[in-house]
Amino acid sequence: MKLKICIAEDNYFLVKAIKEKLSFFDTISVKFYANNGAELLGKLENNSNVDVILMDIQMPEMDGIKATEIVKRKYPHIKVIMLTVLDDDNYVFEAIKAGANGYLLKEVNAENLYNSIQEVMNGGAPMTPSIALKTLKLLRNPIIETQKKEDMEEVKLSKRETEILIQLSKGLNYQEIAENLIISPSTVRKHIENIYKKLHVHNKLEAVLKAQKNNLI
Repeated sequence: MKLKICIAEDNYFLVKAIKEKLSFFDTISVKFYANNGAELLGKLENNSNVDVILMDIQMPEMDGIKATEIVKRKYPHIKVIMLTVLDDDNYVFEAIKAGANGYLLKEVNAENLYNSIQEVMNGGAPMTPSIALKTLKLLRNPIIETQKKEDMEEVKLSKRETEILIQLSKGLNYQEIAENLIISPSTVRKHIENIYKKLHVHNKLEAVLKAQKNNLI
């Protein structure tokens, strides 16, 4: 029986590259791909008969970490392998916390990708060696999570950043926010970048949810 794979990746050239790597193996079938986490969840609603998701982290609308969290909650039978260019400690930690079963860098060759899919189906947790080292380091330093909570408590948003977050929470885009606050779209973008850094988030949805959770807006 063929293993059913789907790919969540917003770069179509990378989707093609992954498909090509998997095309060497008769026991693998790529069912579909999605451009972001939200699209992936929509497609799984229609067909959750999938064995493994190869998940990018940085995608528009909904990133791979949030999508993984929801997939693992709604479809616990599906294995998720993060397939990303990012080996940043924070991403590794968040992906593992979200329930990812494996973590590979996109440069992985066809054979290693195939072996990792087999490994995850057999209950393993495949990881690129550099990621495995980071994971060990994270396990040896469990204070990271406590530090993150303390950092969150100390977050101070400026009056302008708070105004922009409130506008974001209403679903307004950069242009609309710029017009409402009588500033340029590039200034809005700069403020939003600062908000992301302060809140340790990667997209608008995460920023709004985290700000609401911590009573910042």
